[in-house]
Amino acid sequence: MKSIPPQRGFLQIDLIVGLAILTLAIVPLGYAFSRERQVLKMEYHRAVINELVDGEMEILAAGAARQLPDGPQPLGVTSHAASKLPPGHFQLTKTGKHLRVEWMPDEKGGVSTVVREATLQ
Repeated sequence: MKSIPPQRGFLQIDLIVGLAILTLAIVPLGYAFSRERQVLKMEYHRAVINELVDGEMEILAAGAARQLPDGPQPLGVTSHAASKLPPGHFQLTKTGKHLRVEWMPDEKGGVSTVVREATLQ
């Protein structure tokens, strides 16, 4: 009867250690990619919101806000890009010649409030 050489068990242990090292390296990388994807999505939404708020402010400051009443009021943004944003709303606050346009999220977390202020010409 032949005896089993002791080297065969070493190959299995070597394989298990190699898989453990690979797992310890890959799992954090996978988490990092997932988190990076979330951050990029939030930054994309913030860039779109900035563009929409800036565009609305330019239109209002150029004179479109002259006939609007003073006080806070919802601001309707008809851009197709606004439909892809996280839940939130646009608001215009007019005090005399001072204008304040802001986008406020409906939920905590994610993109924070974006505010622009200007004076009517």
